[in-house]
Amino acid sequence: MTEAAFMAGPETIVGDGDPIAASIWFRLHGPSRQIAAEGRRASLPAGPTSTLGARVAAFFAQGRHGPDVLVGALPFDPHGDDALYQPAGLSTADDAVAVAAWPPPLRGHVAEPAADAYATAVARCLDRLHAVDAAAPLRKVVLARSLRIDAASRIDPLALASRLGADASVTTYVAPLPVAVGEAPAWLVGATPELLVSRRGLEVVSHPLAGSARRARDPAKDTRAAQALLASAKDHDEHRHVVEAIVDTLAPLCSRLQAPSTPSLHATATMWHLGTRIVGTLKDPSLSSAALAGLLHPTPAVCGTPREAALAAIRALEPVDRGFYAGAVGWTDAQGDGDWYVSIRCARVQGRSMRLFAGAGIVAGSQPALEVDETAAKFRALLDALDIDDVRAA
Repeated sequence: MTEAAFMAGPETIVGDGDPIAASIWFRLHGPSRQIAAEGRRASLPAGPTSTLGARVAAFFAQGRHGPDVLVGALPFDPHGDDALYQPAGLSTADDAVAVAAWPPPLRGHVAEPAADAYATAVARCLDRLHAVDAAAPLRKVVLARSLRIDAASRIDPLALASRLGADASVTTYVAPLPVAVGEAPAWLVGATPELLVSRRGLEVVSHPLAGSARRARDPAKDTRAAQALLASAKDHDEHRHVVEAIVDTLAPLCSRLQAPSTPSLHATATMWHLGTRIVGTLKDPSLSSAALAGLLHPTPAVCGTPREAALAAIRALEPVDRGFYAGAVGWTDAQGDGDWYVSIRCARVQGRSMRLFAGAGIVAGSQPALEVDETAAKFRALLDALDIDDVRAA
């Protein structure tokens, strides 16, 4: 990826007449690559993920000036419009962020749905899983809920990302989001542990995570939590759906594909996950990271299986639209290389409000009360990273 900046005048895609919109754009800080993008030179025509590879190829075929890279976000719903653009300039340098006192004074919060309503939704989801459908039996649905937090002052997305970046095991991101004319700028800010797909030349890598347990501060309890996760039939079942979907998609595209038969433990600062690293060699060198992301997203880790049936259940059972939560954030260049991460452990930030999201995979062996606990733990992981103590997700 060419990293020389072409400093043309930026166009605003995140809000009109706002100085932060002109200075804070796309950020991706991970173990393998760090990108900071400034301004916007051109936008990729929006569309569904099924057409992402073709649209990206057509964009770069025009021989545009400026950085040969597109950055941005894919929404959760694969039928919705994505938000990718060519920046005016980019670098790999860390941001020097002067973090103000955190958290900003809070005014209130509300969980949507609340714990009892979420448990009811899980029970309704289990009814769907147990229903007989010979054409497309529903095997897994990922149900999410959100937590809206209102602050007394404006929330700085870069400061938020900086706080989240204290955990070296995750990839932090800030991605500008489309908003209606006249609305305040909005960003998706998060710290994800999950790689959807990466491409370097012919090598393709995916590292899905599914099956989770909250870590404990006491070492003995933490070890027991990890071992319990490794022994959990329910979590292995949930994880297997994800790995099988990714392998089934990549296998016809690869001359070689390796995936361990059993998952390994993957640790973040606050959670244990079951993870499987999948590595392959592409047959077709023209198959870009964007095309691969479009084929894989959304995986059963954030949606369920089969995909369309799970999408229908999510639309029926979740009261708040996910937007770009559980989508993907990343970059792709003119050579087809790129990285795409699943946009979890995140918040939509706009003005003085942020909406956090958390989800849990529902399979036949799920129990509503335990799924409530899992989403609360995932909220708590993000809240702990932000030093926010006086917010409950119940």
